[in-house]
Amino acid sequence: MDRGTVHALVGENGAGKSTLMKILYGMQRPDEGTIRIDGQQVALHSPADAIARGIGMVHQHFMLADNLTVLENTVLGAERLHGIGGRARRRIAELSDAYGLGIRADALVEDLGVADRQRVEILKALYRGARTLILDEPTAVLVPQEVDALFDNLRELKSEGLTVVFISHKLGEVLSVADAITVIRRGTTVASLLPHETSPRELAELMVGSELPSAETRESTVTEEPMLRVDGLRLSATDPDGAVRDVLDGISFTIHKGEVLGIAGVEGNGQAELVEAVMGMSAPSGGTLTLDGEDITHTPTRRRREAGIGHIPEDRHRHGLLLDAPLWENRILGHVTERPNTKGRFLGVRGAPELLDPVGARRDADRVVAEYDVRTPGIEVTAASLSGGNQQKFIVGREMSHHPKLLIAAHPTRGVDVGAQAQIWDQIRAARREGLAVLLISADLDELIGLSDTLRVMYRGRLVADADPATVTPEELGSAMTGAADGHLAADPSPHGTPPHGTPPDGDPADDDPPDDAPSDQVTVEDVPLDEVPLDGTSSDGGSSDAGPSDGGPANGASSDGGPANGASSDGGPSDGGAGSGTAGAREQGSGASGSGTSGSGASDSGASGSGASGPGTSDSGTSDSGASDSGASDSGDGGAA
Repeated sequence: MDRGTVHALVGENGAGKSTLMKILYGMQRPDEGTIRIDGQQVALHSPADAIARGIGMVHQHFMLADNLTVLENTVLGAERLHGIGGRARRRIAELSDAYGLGIRADALVEDLGVADRQRVEILKALYRGARTLILDEPTAVLVPQEVDALFDNLRELKSEGLTVVFISHKLGEVLSVADAITVIRRGTTVASLLPHETSPRELAELMVGSELPSAETRESTVTEEPMLRVDGLRLSATDPDGAVRDVLDGISFTIHKGEVLGIAGVEGNGQAELVEAVMGMSAPSGGTLTLDGEDITHTPTRRRREAGIGHIPEDRHRHGLLLDAPLWENRILGHVTERPNTKGRFLGVRGAPELLDPVGARRDADRVVAEYDVRTPGIEVTAASLSGGNQQKFIVGREMSHHPKLLIAAHPTRGVDVGAQAQIWDQIRAARREGLAVLLISADLDELIGLSDTLRVMYRGRLVADADPATVTPEELGSAMTGAADGHLAADPSPHGTPPHGTPPDGDPADDDPPDDAPSDQVTVEDVPLDEVPLDGTSSDGGSSDAGPSDGGPANGASSDGGPANGASSDGGPSDGGAGSGTAGAREQGSGASGSGTSGSGASDSGASGSGASGPGTSDSGTSDSGASDSGASDSGDGGAA
């Protein structure tokens, strides 16, 4: 790697990317081979050795203490550099300003969104004097605006002479930011390329030997039978300052059998709380939940599981796995009372405890490993020993094995390679054809658009907009996610009144087609190939949409499901609370995205590990009727606090 460049490292799950970087960071010792830094051979026995050599690493799963401030997290273990007081605070401010990180030293980490936490991790490395920065899957759960902000940060770092190692499965992003690319497969380097000499399709074939998969779903399987009804759902949370706020405010929607409902939104706007409410991990303040005709508003989580709800959690380490337990034990999580994990009740007596069936659980764990191509030496190894992508494949296999009626899928393809993405999408499509209803939450807008039958946009705890996946573009969806649009997102009708999905009589595209030079660097390995994605407002069959003009929604910004009456908050002013999860992208829109709140401690009855409910709060800063309010954004570089 040359000094002052961004060097991308790509490969399939289990190829050895993270292992290689752990060796470079001193977390793991190599069996043989050499490492040279600035021409000098070095031996790295610990992260301290790596830090002393100017190497810093931002892990895929952040290493931050939620109950400490940014300042405390930054100086932890590096107290001798600048102390723990005024000098440290000034150094943090200098680094934040120099690299455009927008970090507030006194912000509590648990109040920050994922994008701001990532910037804190970068700040920690820079504070320790890193000149080579390793970023492991840095864009896994970032929306396009956050990705753009991160890339701006990387270019600033590069201009200052820092070297960045960029590990990602999102090949479009790799091509847009990297100066050089190394492809590894099964622990071996298979290619070294320059971005202008290759394409996402070629990189995908080098990684896994197959073409770029498509998330596009052409056939409709939506029925008239409702599977999940959510009516007027409300959930309140108490902020650190003692104020009680609605993190879910009048949420209403229906998912039918065979339907995928996609929820788009910047992290921290209520998606996690919605999942927790549906799963029974949080008790709603109001509203009702109905599953297949049965009221489950106050039903325990285990009963909901047994009734047919599957769950792919947003954070697999906190809510999906017991990292120190073997894989076969992780097969039981969430399904402890269901076969093949149980033999039934003791002596067949009603009300008696369930008897676990370790033999059955082991046998089925072997099946999941084989069917979902989980790369592991065996089912007796711990879940922590698997790569993140293989952990995700195991969780998906576990949940789909019980043939759920309703699947709650939060970032289902996070951190998995192109082959695994294709398999997960195929599994969801196949189950959807059999009547599975899916609530899909994803930071990958092309995945949302490709898989969903219906799209809704969540902003500050409310459903503020809806869109037709056949016509909406990622850019339009991303704009609505920052509060810049509401109501129905649709292309302008053709002048001849062409019906939806039809071709205009004159053969011209709809008037609001985006320009031909619309950004193509949003394409990822999860995306549809560029020659198949409807980026110009047309449906997949070539027709243009005529679903009606979009003028920002109703005059008062109200949504069909109880959205804001006028887009304003209850007090009409910005919150002076902790740092929010509004990203750089949100600040550019002037939206002041909501801040994530403190982590709750509610545990699931399912027996799953760490099913604690995280309780992100919401910002009460108001937006104007016409779009985002300029007052919602912070000009003080505070990480997007609203």
